[in-house]
Amino acid sequence: MCGIAGRFNFDPLRPVDRDVLVAMTDAVAHRGPDASGYYSAPGIGLGHRRLSIIDLSTGDQPLTNEDGTVWVVFNGEIYNFAEVRAELASAGHRFRTSSDTEVIVHGYEQWGERCVDRFRGMFAFALWDANARRLMLARDRVGVKPLYYAEVPGRGVVFGSELKSLLEDPDVPREWRPDAIDAFLTLLYIPAPHTIYRGVRKLPPAHVLIAERGRVRTSRYWDLSFTGDGDARREDDYLEQLDALLAESVALRQISDVPLGAFLSGGIDSTTVVAYMRQTSDRPPVTISVGFDHAAYDEVAHAETVARHLGCEFHARQASPDVAALLPRLAWHFDEPFADSSAVPTYYVSKAARELVTVALSGDGGDELWAGYARHRVERWEQRARRALGPASAAAGWIARALPLSVKGARALRHLAASPDQAYALKHAYGMFEPDAKARLYTGDFASSVAGSDPFAGFRDVYRRCESADPLDRALYVDVHTYMVDDILTKVDRMSMAVSLEAREPLLDHRLLEFAASVPASLKLKDGRSKYLLRRLLDRRVPASILQRGKRGFEAPIGEWLRGPLAPMADDLLLDGRLRDRGVFDAREVARLWTDHKDGRSDHRHRLWQLITRRRPPSHVRHRRDRRRRSAPRRRARAPRRHARRPRASRPGRIRHLPRRLRGPRAPPAQHRRSGDGPAAAGQ
Repeated sequence: MCGIAGRFNFDPLRPVDRDVLVAMTDAVAHRGPDASGYYSAPGIGLGHRRLSIIDLSTGDQPLTNEDGTVWVVFNGEIYNFAEVRAELASAGHRFRTSSDTEVIVHGYEQWGERCVDRFRGMFAFALWDANARRLMLARDRVGVKPLYYAEVPGRGVVFGSELKSLLEDPDVPREWRPDAIDAFLTLLYIPAPHTIYRGVRKLPPAHVLIAERGRVRTSRYWDLSFTGDGDARREDDYLEQLDALLAESVALRQISDVPLGAFLSGGIDSTTVVAYMRQTSDRPPVTISVGFDHAAYDEVAHAETVARHLGCEFHARQASPDVAALLPRLAWHFDEPFADSSAVPTYYVSKAARELVTVALSGDGGDELWAGYARHRVERWEQRARRALGPASAAAGWIARALPLSVKGARALRHLAASPDQAYALKHAYGMFEPDAKARLYTGDFASSVAGSDPFAGFRDVYRRCESADPLDRALYVDVHTYMVDDILTKVDRMSMAVSLEAREPLLDHRLLEFAASVPASLKLKDGRSKYLLRRLLDRRVPASILQRGKRGFEAPIGEWLRGPLAPMADDLLLDGRLRDRGVFDAREVARLWTDHKDGRSDHRHRLWQLITRRRPPSHVRHRRDRRRRSAPRRRARAPRRHARRPRASRPGRIRHLPRRLRGPRAPPAQHRRSGDGPAAAGQ
């Protein structure tokens, strides 16, 4: 896993500022603490930070083809690289390394931008075609790896693995989007392709961006096809196909030249992954779990039971976190408002895993593909209610609006008054600020600025795009394209990369996704059992007592923390005058929410968590950047040197250069050069 950054200027006479390129790359040093590298040529600059996983000796980047006309910086893993490499070698391409990165370069030479169709894995890369003066950005099919970009009007494109990289370039606009804040308070995150900044976008999953001749275009290269025409009578056939695909996907993701393990909570998804690791490997998998002092949030005992049954090596850590000290660090890694509180346990389990391994497999994706959330069962119920009530269903929904939301089932009944696409979009309103709550929270000026905001527009568009007429298929299609990438995968990427750990998701192999889309919805949620086929496979591997445990979210005890160790920080953040000065939130309403929660009159933990996380990231990012620029003397730009790579320092201030035999062939002359500079910045 790595971090990438760079800039492309349309005008070749406009050089890329080397100091800015280095700063952009160093901003993601935590993603790749092992080495760094740069490529500079007229109008183009590429930067890379490396976390060594495969081909430890010769896999440094940027990497080029034989004549130095195609260069790439790459974050991720291409699991079928050996297969693609063999195909390219048979077509006459010569390889100089054993890394998966090199298949991107030669794949582009062979197939152009459609090379992404051949790659099976998680990736975000930037490729420079010097002959065509073309920059290509690409992101994997489901968005496991992030990629941000900003168009500098009339001048070029800036890109990076994280927002903080782009903010190192003074040409990137920093104006906040009011509608992004409004969406965040509804969803807990800012939905793609938007970011908190008006001029910066997320490249969507399964998309490529091409910048050339003064123009920028994006296009989709892959999508899931839920057709709804599967045959439920073929249940056993589907089961055997799923068994084979899971074994293959897990085996592919165990290819590594460094220690590897897995997260294990004992739930269906992580248990499935670990069970297939045990089946496809000669060694007992290393499994890691983390627990809290609060019993309701502690899954360690159950995870240990699963590990013992499967014959795994099990490690548990009890997290007694200093959350007040942790929050600024998490905010720095997310760069923009993000309020999924499970980021906290995700960080701690990643930190525990990094003490033992460099790569960890996770169970992410099982809920979204196999109907594991409560909202999927509600969707089924609503489908039946609409069918039974017919035209009267809308009337029932309107009548239910008179019921308080505290009444069981009131929210589901209200959804009957909405169209099916809007009803499912509303199920993603994880933020606790509904329209009436926002009306009390916002200042008058801010309310006016977001009067036309619609956080659910993207959900409705995705819902309608699905080919299947089955509402559950459409619901899963929406989850894969929205919540999974913008919340789940964002959280796992940032928290694992915060400790330089590579996380891999076997359940999100695109062949598994395509297969899941072909399975009838009735075999995903059957007889009240979610993830029906996954459960049937696990029936063969673990006792029924393990599978009978109810679903538990990966959560943190934020309510208790807010009344305990986080209370002083919350007082400082929520009761000071800066809220009023910024003109977004009504300070009296914020104070009411906080005092009601602190005094035990109400449970506002989710709303307060949103307000706390909403306020930290942008100011913290700006503070870090400004502090670095004030404290560090500006370095004079130097001409790039050939193949000077910057390996990890053995101790601060000391750099051990690579021997000649590990540097690869010398770069061709003229402008196609790889460059390095002084001592590496310390990783986060």
